[in-house]
Amino acid sequence: MSKSAAEIRDPIHGYIYASELERRVIDTPVFQRLRRIRQLASAHLTYPGAQHSRFEHSVGAMFLAGRAASVLSDKYGLKAGFPRELRLAALLHDVGHGPFSHLFEEVLSVKTDVTHEDITRRIIRETEIGEILSKHGINIKEFSSLPLGIPSDYPRYMNDVISGVLSVDTMDYLLRDSYFTGVEYGKVDVHRVINSYEVIDDKIGIDRAGLYALEALLIARYEMFRAVYFHRTVRAAEIMIIKALTLADDEFGFSDVKDLNNYLSLTDEPVLASLLSMKPSNPKLRQAKQLAADYASRNLLKCVFERMLQRRDTLIERIFSQRRIRDELAREIADKAHVNENTVFIDVPTTPSVPMTSLHESLSEILVVSKGADGKSHEKVKAGDLPLLGSILGYMDMLRVYTIQQNRKKVEKAVNAIFKKEGLMSRISV
Repeated sequence: MSKSAAEIRDPIHGYIYASELERRVIDTPVFQRLRRIRQLASAHLTYPGAQHSRFEHSVGAMFLAGRAASVLSDKYGLKAGFPRELRLAALLHDVGHGPFSHLFEEVLSVKTDVTHEDITRRIIRETEIGEILSKHGINIKEFSSLPLGIPSDYPRYMNDVISGVLSVDTMDYLLRDSYFTGVEYGKVDVHRVINSYEVIDDKIGIDRAGLYALEALLIARYEMFRAVYFHRTVRAAEIMIIKALTLADDEFGFSDVKDLNNYLSLTDEPVLASLLSMKPSNPKLRQAKQLAADYASRNLLKCVFERMLQRRDTLIERIFSQRRIRDELAREIADKAHVNENTVFIDVPTTPSVPMTSLHESLSEILVVSKGADGKSHEKVKAGDLPLLGSILGYMDMLRVYTIQQNRKKVEKAVNAIFKKEGLMSRISV
């Protein structure tokens, strides 16, 4: 990296130094907007310390990408410009996030086929960030794919550093989220993992001596999802804000991503304020405002049913894959409980229990380098053959039913009766 133009004191990594180019990108209003988008959306209502934002996570990912670039340069040498662009890619990987971070993607998925990655590409190409990068000799059309970790003219190993199993994104959010929520699960030796980086067939692999650190990283991610990201109360708040945003979208045009300036004006608190201050003119908007008001006062939904599932049969698979089936199930529960169907919510948070690769494929093997008297050799180790990792491979699928406090007993009784009738209780694992 060239001479530093700014230093940032970070509670996770210590002092982070930015080049003049990085400082100019960070100082743009488009990037500064990330200060007003919480990293964990609604988790602060359960973990009060979780007030950190996408801004500091992005800067932290840049720092770790710089460490990765140094390790790879020392071992293999990197083409001129690659270390700089690797750091910039990590810095910009989340610049397209909407209000409430990943929650807004669930709103976009209902209304559009656009993701925050699509918007990230547009931001890099169409805003002042692109102008700054271009003035420094970076081809923004080519570069705009790198922060997304998707195939481009850059080497595959650079994508792997940004996205996937061994990514600096995962490493930073585990450390950062663990620190600010106050839980212990995410405290892992990320520097040991980065120091173990190897390049094999243009992909990132790992030195055999660092395998234990990688396994600890993936176990930590698994535990963070169970204890924090998928915590039942965290999800209760998230369901409420997602539903409120979806119901009010026609009124406010939150999902209007064609107008990039409109999208970039959306951050957490102003959007919540819009929901709270509106004068509802129909039942949908009244429900949206009530959900937002309950969210703001932490009058959260109550979980009346919760199970970890295995997708063993058609019924369970349909519940997870089809929104229509979940809506029908919610109506059936409401009818059985004699409550308003708008007070019953089916939640099916799901994620791979270990990260996807940078190509969004399931992790099946890990490239492992061994060093001996004859030099280096490598092999493909099946993920399932690693003792701890093999025990968690698959998906973390949960089925939860939520309702409002006053309906709690009636809905719980109805859920148990319906699931018993369907035979669901006997086909799920607790």
